Amino acid sequence: MGGQITRNALYDSLGGPFPSTSHRCHHKPKRCLPIQCGSVGGPLPISPLLFHPNAKGSQIVMDLAQKTVKRQASFCNAITFSHRPIALYEQVRLKITKKQCCWSGALRLGFTSKDPSRINPDNLPKYACPDLVSQSGFWAKALPEEFANEGNVIAFWVDKKGRVFYRINESSPMLFFSGVRTAEPLWALIDVYGLTRGVQLLDSEIVPADCLRPRSFTTVRSASLRREADDTRLSNSLNSQQSSLLPSALESDLHFHQLRGAHIKTLDEQTVARSEHAREERTLVFTSRPLRTGETVFIKVTKSSPVRSGSLSYGVTSCDPAVLHPSDLPYNPEALVDRKEFWAVCRVPTPLQSGDILGFLVNQEGEVILSHNGTNVGMQVCVDNSRPLWMFFGLHGAVTQLRILGSTHLADQRATSNPSSPSSSPHTLSALGSGSSDPVLNGGLCSAAYCSSAGGTTPSSPVSLPKSPTFPSGRGPWSDECSICYENMVDTVIYACGHMCLCYTCGLKLKRMSNACCPICRRQIKDIIKTYRST
Repeated sequence: MGGQITRNALYDSLGGPFPSTSHRCHHKPKRCLPIQCGSVGGPLPISPLLFHPNAKGSQIVMDLAQKTVKRQASFCNAITFSHRPIALYEQVRLKITKKQCCWSGALRLGFTSKDPSRINPDNLPKYACPDLVSQSGFWAKALPEEFANEGNVIAFWVDKKGRVFYRINESSPMLFFSGVRTAEPLWALIDVYGLTRGVQLLDSEIVPADCLRPRSFTTVRSASLRREADDTRLSNSLNSQQSSLLPSALESDLHFHQLRGAHIKTLDEQTVARSEHAREERTLVFTSRPLRTGETVFIKVTKSSPVRSGSLSYGVTSCDPAVLHPSDLPYNPEALVDRKEFWAVCRVPTPLQSGDILGFLVNQEGEVILSHNGTNVGMQVCVDNSRPLWMFFGLHGAVTQLRILGSTHLADQRATSNPSSPSSSPHTLSALGSGSSDPVLNGGLCSAAYCSSAGGTTPSSPVSLPKSPTFPSGRGPWSDECSICYENMVDTVIYACGHMCLCYTCGLKLKRMSNACCPICRRQIKDIIKTYRST
């Protein structure tokens, strides 16, 4: 078994050159180089480390080389093991090959003293934590979500005292957990959970124990363990709920645009967070590309602050975020309607909390339809979808962190309802969950939000206005006074009923009111359209 692995041979096998700088041992001037002999666990086994071919969760798909695994569906049922025991101080090295951002929680890592060859895969639980670790001979813990990014290399190992450490890429070792029994053989335990969709086993390494001394050996307290168990149970519960609320397949090409408000930080391409700064926080963020007609975008509230009030604001715009500067983004999103582009600004009508999932659909008729946790809330506002539309969000009030889960696209779906009807298109239900397709019956009120667009719906808007069946005959629409203020001339059409009975100023005020409806026929106001004389 003798002989050392040369520096070049070892790092060539890892697909890269030997790093220019090496970690040094504490109290020793010599470099810490990978060696083939384990100090406590005996010689390093000759065979490379592979995944066990049989002991795996029902959702695991493994390549023929037994080096790469992928979870094919859901967020759980993806427990795997190494095919041979792990030596003490042997680093199990994993590369995250696939991340799926619609879930909570990440990779679970640990060890077991149970031989996987004797484990019936049908008896494996859904979760390593807390289900498997509650059984004797299993130890594991969740990797922090912020480290579960594609391309990251995670190494973890156990020392002779039963302490488990991990490191991310070339970072310093960190204490993970303790209490592993090292008097018996140990196999690696890897749960491809939540955010982590796929991992690849890299060649393992053993280094002298004094080269792996972590920065701190903080004692794990019982209160901390209880808190972690509570967090795990909450994560499992949220993921179980989400799996029933989301479509089985989500497109993942939609991200947040790099343009953002001054008080927003980007955690990754699909997650943004508000850094609470002052009362007047500039928190606008945009989608990276325009929405497609018939596309439903799913957003998750990943963090909320119960001590603050206020809901999430959102909207669509024809303005490409790439032409804007952070200084162009106001504190109040409603101020954007004064710009020359098309802007429609709304607010989610219900309070939101962590774990809530929102769906936004812009259909062929230009109706923005909202769903909340799988329930259709109804049509919120009508927009001009004759031009590309980007979506934007304002993280005000209780919402402090958002994540784009993905989107689905109903190709070439067209509504069959009459434009004068308040009902939404038939495909609304399939895209947004159960509930009435009639936004009036289903409680979806545009006026529950504040909805504005510069100049109302633009002349290029694709809506067709029906002739009002109750418009008084013999009265010229241009000679009437506004039925609200009785001062200004009528110059506004109400969509979708078609009545002309308001001035534009009163129309804007009326549309923002709760349960806004036409003063003539009492039907819900979807939008107001300013009209102009031809002479």
